[in-house]
Amino acid sequence: MSYPRPKSPNMQNYRPQLTSVMSFGHRLSGVALGLFAFGLAGWLLAGAAGPVAFECAQAVMLSGGGRVVLFAATLAVFYHLCNGIRHLIWDSVHAFELRSIYAGGWAVVVASLILTSALWLWVLT
Repeated sequence: MSYPRPKSPNMQNYRPQLTSVMSFGHRLSGVALGLFAFGLAGWLLAGAAGPVAFECAQAVMLSGGGRVVLFAATLAVFYHLCNGIRHLIWDSVHAFELRSIYAGGWAVVVASLILTSALWLWVLT
């Protein structure tokens, strides 16, 4: 009697690791940046369409939901940038030890949060 083999990865036994979460986050932030580019293009088109359209676009951007989206876009930019720099370091054949991989991963998370917070504090003051 043969039992069907589990499909890979076996989700009952899988535990996400920092490296897999960082990889997924990098891909997700890249997709998000592509989508945010459409919003930026819409904002620029509204500016070119005239003051009424621009005021409407500004009202959307400055609303509570708009600010949440702008914050997410800022975080995506800095996360993707910092993680991209980490990948460039790997491309130079450095920091491949497990300890360095985890330290670099946490450094990306911390740097992204610090840079996003610093930019928003600077803009809002």
